[in-house]
Amino acid sequence: MHPVQDFDRTAFYEVMRSGGIDEINKELSTIAYASIQEKDVYSGALLMKKAGLVHKPKDKLNFFKAGRIRFETGFRADSANVEYHFLRLTIQEHAPNIVKYRGQLGDDARYIHKYFSTLTPVVRQAVIGYSKTSKWLHLEDL
Repeated sequence: MHPVQDFDRTAFYEVMRSGGIDEINKELSTIAYASIQEKDVYSGALLMKKAGLVHKPKDKLNFFKAGRIRFETGFRADSANVEYHFLRLTIQEHAPNIVKYRGQLGDDARYIHKYFSTLTPVVRQAVIGYSKTSKWLHLEDL
């Protein structure tokens, strides 16, 4: 039996930014045993990121599909959550065209710009860091 673990958003965003498969798997395990409501959103985002790191096309597609289902389930449960819009934007911006997951980039960018000040400091820092390389989020607009 696994003990309930604390979820660390800073660690999560570090893995989303530059984690490899091992770090993603470890973070997925942490999320599975964490006492948070947002498990679907965070684990879904990690699975979609993992899809970009595996080599077999079938594995890429399977991880992306599984992640998308989890993420969208959590997103629909709280679609006003600004952090979720940020996560979706980061995934969409790097998703290959073949998976057809790029349709809300503009909407998400506008939503994040509008409600940036409501984010927690950890998520704000993640947005600022991401904006340095993003085509959709720009630091001067936040």
